[in-house]
Amino acid sequence: MDYKLLNISQASEILGVSIDTLRRWDKSGKLVAIRKEGGTHRYYREKDLEIFASDLFKFAFEWVINKTEFPSIFYCQTSSIFQARLVKMERELMEKPGFEKLYSLIVLVAGEIGDNSFAHNLGKWPDISGIFFGYDLQKRIIVLADRGLGVLETLRRVRPALSNHVDALKMAFTEFVSGRAPEKRGNGLKSVLNVVITQPINLLFMSGDAEVRIQDPQKIFKVTRGTSMIRGCLVKIEF
Repeated sequence: MDYKLLNISQASEILGVSIDTLRRWDKSGKLVAIRKEGGTHRYYREKDLEIFASDLFKFAFEWVINKTEFPSIFYCQTSSIFQARLVKMERELMEKPGFEKLYSLIVLVAGEIGDNSFAHNLGKWPDISGIFFGYDLQKRIIVLADRGLGVLETLRRVRPALSNHVDALKMAFTEFVSGRAPEKRGNGLKSVLNVVITQPINLLFMSGDAEVRIQDPQKIFKVTRGTSMIRGCLVKIEF
């Protein structure tokens, strides 16, 4: 046998979910276990767990759409936890050859988006506080998500005439929106746009039924209607 098998308790610890959750995932086909000949105990290939945990965008999408569970290693309940994991990612990027000039900008983009989630939903989380934050530096992808109020409801506090998610997302990325002086809301996304447009970084930002896609080589900023209704925000950064 050329692969390492882990029992269900070990798999539970690696993924950060309960044993009962793994049993449900096995029955539903989401993560199928292995049973040795004539046995009933569940086992998992170590490589299968690594692959399963690396499907970051799928985990985040299902969390904001269907409220499904995901490995707890991607959950940042508080801003301080997010900042600690952001620093960890920054250190890993600094050690990665070829990212000497880009790593600080990647961290800036991810940090602004994550900070926005906490700042705009503080004390107003509809159900679950905190954010999804996962990254795979080998695949060069970062995924963030929250189940907060979303961009439209956030901007309606200071622009009550806003009527749809597309207009709200366009405003968030392009306009300075001032609330009570000297407070400004949503201005972090404008710095995100400036970085993404000028650097080898691609962005998918979804909120409500609106989405922004900025991709090489054209790097055109455009807000369109998406095919899904996102509770809060869902973001993919590629570099």
